[in-house]
Amino acid sequence: MSTTFEQHKCNKRGDILNKRVAVIGSSGGNLYNLGGKDPFALLEAIKIQLDAAGIEMAAVQFVAADVSMDQAKSHTPARLIVMEKGELKVSFEGKLAEVNKKAKEFDKALAEQIERGEIDGLILVSADPKDTNSEAVKAGAEKGLPAVGTGGTSVAHARSVGLNVVAASGTTGSTNRTRAVSYAAGLANYWNLRYKPVIGSYQEKISDESPFKRINFRGIMVTSLPAFIAMAITIALSRIPGFDVFNEVFDVMIEALPVVVAVVAAKQVSGYDEVGIVAGVVSGVLSTKGGIIGGLLGGIASGIMVPYLVAFSTKRNFPATTVNILSGGLSGLLSGLVMYFGFSPIALAAGNGVRTLIQTALDYNPIVAGAISGLLIWPAIIGGVYHAAILPIILLEMEQYGNSFLGAIDAVGLVVTAAGITLANILYPRTRADRIAALPVFFVLTVFGTFVEAAYPFMFADKLVFAAALISATAGGAVAGYFNARGMAYVPILVAPFMSNNTVGFILSMLTTLTIALLLTVSANRIYKGAQHSKNKMEAHNL
Repeated sequence: MSTTFEQHKCNKRGDILNKRVAVIGSSGGNLYNLGGKDPFALLEAIKIQLDAAGIEMAAVQFVAADVSMDQAKSHTPARLIVMEKGELKVSFEGKLAEVNKKAKEFDKALAEQIERGEIDGLILVSADPKDTNSEAVKAGAEKGLPAVGTGGTSVAHARSVGLNVVAASGTTGSTNRTRAVSYAAGLANYWNLRYKPVIGSYQEKISDESPFKRINFRGIMVTSLPAFIAMAITIALSRIPGFDVFNEVFDVMIEALPVVVAVVAAKQVSGYDEVGIVAGVVSGVLSTKGGIIGGLLGGIASGIMVPYLVAFSTKRNFPATTVNILSGGLSGLLSGLVMYFGFSPIALAAGNGVRTLIQTALDYNPIVAGAISGLLIWPAIIGGVYHAAILPIILLEMEQYGNSFLGAIDAVGLVVTAAGITLANILYPRTRADRIAALPVFFVLTVFGTFVEAAYPFMFADKLVFAAALISATAGGAVAGYFNARGMAYVPILVAPFMSNNTVGFILSMLTTLTIALLLTVSANRIYKGAQHSKNKMEAHNL
């Protein structure tokens, strides 16, 4: 386990790592169910935070069992994970008794490193100071090394032999990230190092940016979409004779939607996974009076608060369990109370205002409203406006009605139009390659109600096909407006009409769009092939 001593190693950002620590321990008992079953993710989380504090993870001796140590037997499969040349690797695999025996050899080697002054601190992760980690702990105590750790019993044993434990906690209620933050913060506080918790991984870009920069309305809404589709399905089921009970299910789901949005928002903005989820649930429950806008605002607010409360807690060496409870519970509660007593009525009024505006347009002239919406839907998605502006409005409508007028325009103007274009290229393609490309796309469009971008190659290759898309979407939108049909995309085309408030009107708008897109695209392909034929004849004549 001994490695070459490098006094000035750097982290990913180029900061000099002046302190070197060893991580020792196991996948643990309670820890196993809180991240210990994925030892590489656990160790990576620690390494990320140590790097951020300017501390090098110089050595690792970690016993990972296939079950919780509370149920493990001597014959339980296990692995010994160590660090070699800066990389984590499995050094030995076998029965737990064999792995522990091998680990003791590494424990002795680590103790020698400590005695040579090559290790400056220890991190105990459900360690075994009485046996597997006894030599390293004893050497650390004799050298007066600072140590941090989790696992109440193991940390107590380490203290009993004189190890200088400067920050400790149990594992209950903690996560890999919050434990890693507490380890790094404890050592950084002891050595007076500048440290700010970061999020991310080495597979992704490590980020220590402000949570405000992680606010992405588009990402939040798109991620929340499956919950709205599930709600729309309950509407469809409630219309089946004998399934009236789904009306009650719909009412329950309407109440739950702000919570879903809040959870997604808090998780994405906070960057703290489970802690953010808890914060989002608490704030979302208290924000339901504000509808999905209330859930969105409450979730974002709680997500913003989480990293600041984590930093506040860890800087004061609060136990990891307390960090989780404080950052997740308090951030959700505070932001939720602000929404509950203050901003929920404003958020609800904003949502109602958007829905009223759409209904006013439909009441004034539904055919024109539908036609204009259909005409603009393709430019909106091509220009990147759809997910940022139109999808949130669709979700706001669905919150009230269970389906959406713009959702119908989405399904008819985008999905069915794209299906008509691809169907035309199956029946009468410009080239054989177009037919091959169109076949799987048509299947996806009809079965899943998404992936309209697959029509782009046909639309961008021929201005007539692009025009066909705009014309068919406009016509289909006008028919949907005439029947005041509401619906939803992202579901199979054959199912979509039965999730609408007007099944017949929705079917007619779909047939209108499909027929026009199909015929105009076939015509465009015929014109192209005719032009190509004439061009080839002329070239042959010239030869």
